[in-house]
Amino acid sequence: MEESLNADMWSMIASSGPVVKATLLTLVGLSIWSWTITIAKTLQFWRARKASDEFSTIFWDSRNLSRIDDSARQLSVSPLAQVFASGYKELGQLMQDRDKRADEEGYGRIDEIEVLERSLRKAQIKEGLKLEKGVTFLATVASAAPFIGLFGTVWGIMNAFNGLSQVKNTTISAVAPGISEALITTAIGLAAAIPAAVAYNYFVVAIRYFKEQMEAFNSEFLSIAARFFVK
Repeated sequence: MEESLNADMWSMIASSGPVVKATLLTLVGLSIWSWTITIAKTLQFWRARKASDEFSTIFWDSRNLSRIDDSARQLSVSPLAQVFASGYKELGQLMQDRDKRADEEGYGRIDEIEVLERSLRKAQIKEGLKLEKGVTFLATVASAAPFIGLFGTVWGIMNAFNGLSQVKNTTISAVAPGISEALITTAIGLAAAIPAAVAYNYFVVAIRYFKEQMEAFNSEFLSIAARFFVK
């Protein structure tokens, strides 16, 4: 029964018009690309979360920035490690130029903290964009795929009724194959949209978690820098 149904489906796809076929190819392409992004982002987030947890443990336990910098180089997939690396590099530059800055009128500790904060914020935005890359496409597929499928269905039904108007004996058996063929595009559209929507919602929550982590980390890093390095 199932084999017969599959065979009928493939035969309907093969006999469908060029517009329906183009719609199906578009939906299949969107589905394949969205699954590729989903798998890649899942692996990226899994590695990033694991590395960030390890980096957080090192950071909170050590508070020695030189030692933490060595760990950050080994945990480069962590957004926290990348933010730290950017902040630590900027802090080193500030320390080297400190004497020169101290001679400038109106330039003191607050200015150094502000420069460091901007560097951390810039790194945070950069890491956020890395995390968000590709996720917008999933939202597009989730919202657009059902409508693309519906377009193919409407077009197929139009052709089915147009063909039916040229037949003298109009029965359900005459129109059913055309309608079934047209409804395939809606089914494929939903099959492409539902996984993309689920993946998008999951990634949005994960990205929010990483951003909150980076925000808390920035505050702590600035606190340590102000207390021990920037005088």
